[in-house]
Amino acid sequence: MSHATKSLHETVLLNEAVEALQLKPNGIYVDGTFGRGGHSRLILQKLNAAGRLIALDKDPAAVSAAQEIADPRFVIAHSGFAHLTELLNGLAVTKIDGVLLDLGVSSPQLDDQQRGFSFRFDAPLDMRMDTSVGQTAAEWLANVDEGLLEEVIRDYGEERFAKQIARALVAARQDRSIVTTHQLSEIVAQAVRTREPGKNPATRTFQAIRIYLNQELEELARILPQCVDCLSVGGRIVVISFHSLEDRTVKHFLRDMAQGDKLPRGVPIRAADIPTGRLRLIGKALHATSQEVARNPRARSAVMRVAERVGDACG
Repeated sequence: MSHATKSLHETVLLNEAVEALQLKPNGIYVDGTFGRGGHSRLILQKLNAAGRLIALDKDPAAVSAAQEIADPRFVIAHSGFAHLTELLNGLAVTKIDGVLLDLGVSSPQLDDQQRGFSFRFDAPLDMRMDTSVGQTAAEWLANVDEGLLEEVIRDYGEERFAKQIARALVAARQDRSIVTTHQLSEIVAQAVRTREPGKNPATRTFQAIRIYLNQELEELARILPQCVDCLSVGGRIVVISFHSLEDRTVKHFLRDMAQGDKLPRGVPIRAADIPTGRLRLIGKALHATSQEVARNPRARSAVMRVAERVGDACG
């Protein structure tokens, strides 16, 4: 990877996230979304010869970038993080000391015109994080039912004009296949008459299709319980979200894990026997500083949450 490519990506909440892991020099850690390796490289700097870092990424371009790290303590897997448990089993790792999840789409993915994640370039409408499998956004839009399209745009894009946009897209594809980012953004712009100042009318629709196609929320729901199961007592989970739906999922999961099993009211039980949670929440949600946002506008929506594994009530 060239130095020019590296400069495109500034890792959000880099020091804060790695600090929150409370790294043990000889620990075993997981970077669930390698991206371009900002977090991974800093973690490796803080581990000693006995430490290990296991990184995952479903994007072949990210896996290719990770090949630059020639370090015996480091391994990269071409995989979505929802497969964490089986990956660790394959590496004969039973427990880890910390896991970092940096969610959403990365700057290199947005800035690569050919990926079709952004309406800033006229590009093929792809939007797959893993370009080796699955349907492109263009293929999906060619056949999707109008009702499902409306649901996706409404639920994943939190778009109040979802009905009008879905109708416009279905009407437009009768005349011509929707295969480029500019086609999609223009159709949406005509269907959405009002929008927040400075925000492209197609922002929410692009986001919705991307989240749906890549099953981002489903993968997040699958990885979070695995993280808790894999963590050693005292191990930390650090999650950086860039979208309100992601952050809500993380917030509710961590809170429920911290509260433990809820008993019916009025059950006669001693305080010592009340089931406790498997996680302890660490601090409050953290946002990027104004200085970081000024330097890197994509940090604006970042929210970091941290929790620590505690002993199970039964053991």
